[in-house]
Amino acid sequence: MTRNNTKILMFCAMAVVINVVLGSAVSAMKIPLLFLDTMGTIFIAANYGMLYGIMTGVATNLLMGLISGPLSVPFALVSVAVAIVVALVAQKNLTYKKAIVAGILLAFIAPAIGAPIRLALFGGFTGSGTDIVIMALRASGKEMISATYWGAVSGNLVDKIVSCLLVAWLIRVPRIKNVLGFN
Repeated sequence: MTRNNTKILMFCAMAVVINVVLGSAVSAMKIPLLFLDTMGTIFIAANYGMLYGIMTGVATNLLMGLISGPLSVPFALVSVAVAIVVALVAQKNLTYKKAIVAGILLAFIAPAIGAPIRLALFGGFTGSGTDIVIMALRASGKEMISATYWGAVSGNLVDKIVSCLLVAWLIRVPRIKNVLGFN
């Protein structure tokens, strides 16, 4: 393994910790429509490509499976999708415009994968702020899978766009660029 690969793997490990810490902190604070649990994956996928992004996302869900229980593990499929979309959109240059595009794509793609998992494991409700949207959609007559999907889209529209924009901003911070060697 080259020195550069070792450095990238170290950043991947740090990104996993960032995903877990930010995701857990935002969840504990019950901030509606915000999760920030994929920021590390987005950062790695945008800067180092799809493979490293996928590794980061899957490792995050495996670690969450150890911390909070095995029900987090199936959501690794969502993390894989996040890494693929961000890597393809960013092409190792996540501009603000690309961040918005990636965020919008993720807002619809991630729930398409996550909603069936959420429905199968939790009956659609996970205790997050999106549950209110799901209940309202359900009360309006939507089928549970549809309500779960559109409820997740509502949360992801905010979360994924904010997460992608934050990463696009972070990679432009001079001190971070120096640490990453992006000069």
